Amino acid sequence: MEEIITLLIPAMLAVILIRLLLIPMKLIFKIGLHSACGFLCLWLLNAISMFTGIYFPINAVTVLTAGFLGLPGIGVMALLAVL
Repeated sequence: MEEIITLLIPAMLAVILIRLLLIPMKLIFKIGLHSACGFLCLWLLNAISMFTGIYFPINAVTVLTAGFLGLPGIGVMALLAVL
Protein backbone atom coordinates (compact mmCIF):
# COMPACT_ATOMS: atom_id res chain seq x y z
CA MET A 1 0.00 0.00 0.00
CA GLU A 2 2.84 2.38 0.82
CA GLU A 3 4.42 1.70 -2.58
CA ILE A 4 1.25 2.76 -4.34
CA ILE A 5 1.08 5.98 -2.35
CA THR A 6 4.74 6.78 -3.04
CA LEU A 7 4.10 6.35 -6.77
CA LEU A 8 0.76 8.16 -6.71
CA ILE A 9 2.01 11.39 -5.14
CA PRO A 10 4.66 12.19 -7.83
CA ALA A 11 2.18 11.23 -10.54
CA MET A 12 -0.39 13.64 -9.14
CA LEU A 13 2.22 16.39 -8.87
CA ALA A 14 3.25 15.78 -12.50
CA VAL A 15 -0.37 16.05 -13.66
CA ILE A 16 -0.85 19.30 -11.74
CA LEU A 17 2.39 20.73 -13.15
CA ILE A 18 1.43 19.81 -16.72
CA ARG A 19 -1.99 21.42 -16.31
CA LEU A 20 -0.41 24.61 -14.95
CA LEU A 21 1.97 24.78 -17.91
CA LEU A 22 -0.74 24.14 -20.50
CA ILE A 23 -2.81 27.18 -19.54
CA PRO A 24 -0.22 29.76 -20.70
CA MET A 25 0.56 27.67 -23.79
CA LYS A 26 -3.09 27.76 -24.83
CA LEU A 27 -3.10 31.53 -24.44
CA ILE A 28 0.09 31.91 -26.48
CA PHE A 29 -1.32 29.65 -29.21
CA LYS A 30 -4.58 31.62 -29.28
CA ILE A 31 -2.76 34.95 -29.57
CA GLY A 32 -0.57 33.55 -32.34
CA LEU A 33 -3.56 32.21 -34.26
CA HIS A 34 -5.48 35.48 -33.98
CA SER A 35 -2.40 37.45 -35.01
CA ALA A 36 -1.90 35.25 -38.06
CA CYS A 37 -5.52 35.77 -39.11
CA GLY A 38 -5.18 39.53 -38.56
CA PHE A 39 -2.00 39.60 -40.64
CA LEU A 40 -3.70 37.66 -43.44
CA CYS A 41 -6.70 40.02 -43.45
CA LEU A 42 -4.48 43.10 -43.54
CA TRP A 43 -2.35 41.63 -46.29
CA LEU A 44 -5.44 40.86 -48.38
CA LEU A 45 -6.82 44.35 -47.81
CA ASN A 46 -3.50 45.90 -48.81
CA ALA A 47 -3.53 43.75 -51.94
CA ILE A 48 -6.80 45.40 -53.04
CA SER A 49 -5.85 48.86 -51.76
CA MET A 50 -5.56 50.18 -55.31
CA PHE A 51 -9.36 49.94 -55.52
CA THR A 52 -10.15 51.26 -52.05
CA GLY A 53 -7.36 53.81 -51.63
CA ILE A 54 -6.87 52.81 -48.00
CA TYR A 55 -3.52 51.32 -47.03
CA PHE A 56 -3.00 49.68 -43.64
CA PRO A 57 0.56 49.49 -42.36
CA ILE A 58 1.35 45.99 -41.15
CA ASN A 59 2.85 46.25 -37.68
CA ALA A 60 2.20 44.66 -34.29
CA VAL A 61 -0.55 47.09 -33.28
CA THR A 62 -2.56 46.79 -36.48
CA VAL A 63 -2.15 43.01 -36.67
CA LEU A 64 -3.29 42.51 -33.06
CA THR A 65 -6.19 44.95 -33.56
CA ALA A 66 -7.35 43.12 -36.65
CA GLY A 67 -6.78 39.75 -35.01
CA PHE A 68 -8.67 40.39 -31.79
CA LEU A 69 -11.40 42.74 -32.95
CA GLY A 70 -11.93 41.18 -36.37
CA LEU A 71 -13.94 43.09 -38.96
CA PRO A 72 -15.07 45.80 -36.52
CA GLY A 73 -11.41 46.45 -35.69
CA ILE A 74 -10.53 46.77 -39.37
CA GLY A 75 -13.50 49.09 -39.79
CA VAL A 76 -12.28 51.30 -36.96
CA MET A 77 -8.79 51.41 -38.46
CA ALA A 78 -10.29 52.31 -41.86
CA LEU A 79 -12.38 55.05 -40.25
CA LEU A 80 -9.29 56.43 -38.52
CA ALA A 81 -7.38 56.31 -41.82
CA VAL A 82 -10.10 58.30 -43.58
CA LEU A 83 -10.34 60.90 -40.83
